Amino acid sequence: MRARAQVVIRDTKLALARDALAELAASVPGLPTRARLARRVEWLGERVQDLMRELLRLQWLPAPALQADVREKAVLYVGSYLEQNAGQQAAGANVAQQAIEQAGGRFLHHAGGDDGADDVAALEAGLVAADLVICQTGCVSHDAYWRVHDHCKRTGKQCVLVDQPQAMHFVRKEALLT
Repeated sequence: MRARAQVVIRDTKLALARDALAELAASVPGLPTRARLARRVEWLGERVQDLMRELLRLQWLPAPALQADVREKAVLYVGSYLEQNAGQQAAGANVAQQAIEQAGGRFLHHAGGDDGADDVAALEAGLVAADLVICQTGCVSHDAYWRVHDHCKRTGKQCVLVDQPQAMHFVRKEALLT
């Protein structure tokens, strides 16, 4: 008899709790949707963190585009090269030039500035003549960047976009000869 009474009391409390929960859910419109969205936001936050970790990991890997054989090939370097106040930029270009020439390639250069029609024609000629393009994006005009980007995409030419001169550290003779 006592066991039955305890079961009835338990079932009554459970029924009252369910009724209270239903009233609470009814008083807050859109609660199930909000809960679903909160779970989705949490999942997306974790996904963003995973992607940021992956991006950071990939930034420390050497660029695969330069794992090509450049012997007897022309490599166009687009970006600042011999500016007096750009020591790091010139160093990046010099490293690239030395590595490419030591590997038996032909180094081409274009400043990537906005100097008019002659400059555009010279850039187009360099892009046509090159087998591989290295573009230092922080040191070229928007027009030159988009010309390089569009030309490489349209022709399927290998193109390495480098945003900072320090990123040129991956250009080594061994990497170019593999």
